[in-house]
Amino acid sequence: DPKVTGTIYDYGAVTLNGSRYMPFNEYRGKTVLFVNYLGNTPIELKDNGFTILGFPCNQFGKQEPGSDQEILSGLMHVRPGNGFLPNFVLFQKGDVNGLNEQKVYTFLKVFFFLPHPSHGQSFGNPTGRLFWEPLKVNDIKWNFEKFLVGPDGKPVMRWFPRVSVSDVRADILRYFSLCKKTK
Repeated sequence: DPKVTGTIYDYGAVTLNGSRYMPFNEYRGKTVLFVNYLGNTPIELKDNGFTILGFPCNQFGKQEPGSDQEILSGLMHVRPGNGFLPNFVLFQKGDVNGLNEQKVYTFLKVFFFLPHPSHGQSFGNPTGRLFWEPLKVNDIKWNFEKFLVGPDGKPVMRWFPRVSVSDVRADILRYFSLCKKTK
């Protein structure tokens, strides 16, 4: 898509509680993991200038039907519960695919079209599970799809939902190691 240029620093989103619009320029120089579902994602790589941004979405099996306030309440009191507060920024629920997709996801998907090697996944039979149109080959396939964005604001890796957290973590650590070697 020729309309998609630049870096993530050209975009931003509203925080889950609606308190402010956060321009992604605030993450300049950091490595950022974009995840289209929040859940309980550990963030143990902060020392490397790493952060996670969570984007709840209800386009996959209608698995996130709650309002933004209900999402946060659900995290605190249900899953994972026990007063859980995410240690990363969560943004308002929105679309990651289709005509109303968030612009940053348009950028991520077009800029980094090819999936992570060997982690390909198709839509399978989308009837009754996927809630957007039109379906595009570079669309997010399901919750927990991830994009790693380098300190320059450009995507460097993409993982489909079924890739284990340990594989994602190992890939990120390899990326940090490569970055240190090139400095």
